[in-house]
Amino acid sequence: MPVGDPSDSGRGARADQVLDIGVRIANRPAESMVEAAFASELEAERALAPEMGLADLAHTIMSIEAGIVPAAPGRELLQALLELHDQPRLLALDPRLGDLYTNREAWLADRTEAAGWLGAGRARREATTVAYQLLVRGRLLDLAPALVGLGDSLTGRALDLREALSPDYTYLRAGQPTSFGHTLLATAFGVLRDLERLRALYQRWDHCAAGCGSANGSRLPQDRPLLAALLGFGGVAEHARDAMWQADLAVEALGVAVAAAVNADRLAEDLWFYAADEVGLVVISDAHARASKIMPQKQNPYALAYVRAVAHQVLGAQAAVSSAGRTPSGQPDSRIVAYRAVPEAIRAVSGAVGLLGEVVADLEADAARGEALLASGFTWATDLAEALSREAGLDFRTAHRAVGTLVRELVSGHGGSVTAERVAEVAGRIAGRPAPISRDAVERALDPRRAVAERTGPGGAAPQEVEAMAARCRAALGEHRAWADATGRRVREGAEALLARARALAAGG
Repeated sequence: MPVGDPSDSGRGARADQVLDIGVRIANRPAESMVEAAFASELEAERALAPEMGLADLAHTIMSIEAGIVPAAPGRELLQALLELHDQPRLLALDPRLGDLYTNREAWLADRTEAAGWLGAGRARREATTVAYQLLVRGRLLDLAPALVGLGDSLTGRALDLREALSPDYTYLRAGQPTSFGHTLLATAFGVLRDLERLRALYQRWDHCAAGCGSANGSRLPQDRPLLAALLGFGGVAEHARDAMWQADLAVEALGVAVAAAVNADRLAEDLWFYAADEVGLVVISDAHARASKIMPQKQNPYALAYVRAVAHQVLGAQAAVSSAGRTPSGQPDSRIVAYRAVPEAIRAVSGAVGLLGEVVADLEADAARGEALLASGFTWATDLAEALSREAGLDFRTAHRAVGTLVRELVSGHGGSVTAERVAEVAGRIAGRPAPISRDAVERALDPRRAVAERTGPGGAAPQEVEAMAARCRAALGEHRAWADATGRRVREGAEALLARARALAAGG
C-alpha cells in the first residue's frame, strides 16, 4: 500500500539507506518489482507486525546485555521500538521500502541513528521467521479452546439426546436404529484427536529460531537461551539452518488445521442433511441461518455452508504451502506463501470450529420425527437377520438373504405385517429347510428403542454407554482446556515480562 512519495520528507534518502542503494545494489527497485513482488511480500507479512516488534525488542535486549550494542544507542533503540509497539498505527507500510522488516527499519531510522544496530548479528529473515513462529504459536493457542468448546457442545448435547431415537445413515440412507446423541458424540472423539495433534505440533513449534544469524550462527555472542526465554519459548531450535528454513512444520501446521476442518465439515455436512425439509431430524437456529432474497420460505443453514467453505480454503492452502516447500532450502519464496497461509488457515479454522460449537449447542432435535423415520423404513433388518441366525441356526449369509428377500417383497407391493410366521416362511424358502423363529425375537428386532438399549457393548448406542463415553470425553476435554489455559497464560506473562524489561532498560534501569 504506497503511502506518499519516496522523495517526500527525506524518504528518498531513508529508502536508499534501508535498501542499501549505493552499496551492492546501485539503483532503486523497478516499479514493476514494487507493485508486484514487494507489495505481495509486504501484504503476506502484514499480520506479523506485532510479533516482529517483540522479536526486535528481545534481540535488542540480548544485544545490550551481551555487549554487542553499546548501552546509550541500545536505550535509544529500545525507546523507539517501544514507541512503535505502543502506537502501531504510526507505521504506514510502503512496498517501495521493501518488506515488513525494512519498513520498520526505515521508520526507526527516521527517529534515531541507533536503528543501525538493529541488524547486528541477524538477517532480516531471522526477524521474520521469529515473528512467524510467534504468530502461529498464538493462533494454535486460539484453536485449542475453540476445539474444546466444540467438544463441550457435542458431549452436552449427546447427553441431552442419548434417548432421542433416529436412523443411523450410511450412503445417506437409513441403516440401523441409533440415538441422535450417539451420532453427535462420534465427532467429539475426532475433536480429541485434533487436540492431541495440536499439542504435539505445539511442542515442536515451541523452539525459538532467534539468534541463528543468517543460517549458520554468528561470531557475535548471541545468547540464544536468553532470546528463547524473553520470547516465552519452551526451548531453542537446535540447528541454525534448520531453524531458519524448515518447511515441514508449516506443512504439519496446515495438516492439523485441515484435520480439524475436515472433522468439523463432516459434522456440518451431516447436520445439513438432517436439517433438510425432507429429513427434518434437526432445526438449525435462526441465529445461524440466512434468509433467501427471492424465496420467502427459505431458512438456509449458512453457518454450515461457511464451515464447508473453510475446509475447502485450508485444503487449498495446504497444497500451496506443501508445493512451495518443495524448493531447495534457503529459498524465500517457500516462506512468503507460508507467512500468510499458515496463520490465516488456523485463524479461519478456529472461527469455523467455534461457530459450529454454537450451532450444535443451539440446534433443536425432533425426536418424534426420528421415530417416524424409523417406523417408515427397514432399519430393523440387520437385527432381524441376527435374530433369525441365532434362533433358526442359519449362517448369517443365509439369514441376510432371507431378510433381504422379505424387504424386497414388502417394497415391491407384497404387503402385510412382519410376523414370526412370515419371517419363518421366507427364511425356510431361502434356506431350503425349516427356519422357525419366535414371536418375541421378531418383536424385539422390530422395536428400535429396545434395539438401541441393547447395544451395550463398548462404543454402542445404549444410553448408559453414551453417558460413559461422554464422561470420558469431558475428562479429556478438561485436561486439554487446562493445558491451553496454562500455556496461554505463560505466553501472555512472558510478553508482559519482555515489555517490562525493555521499558526498564530504555529508562536506564
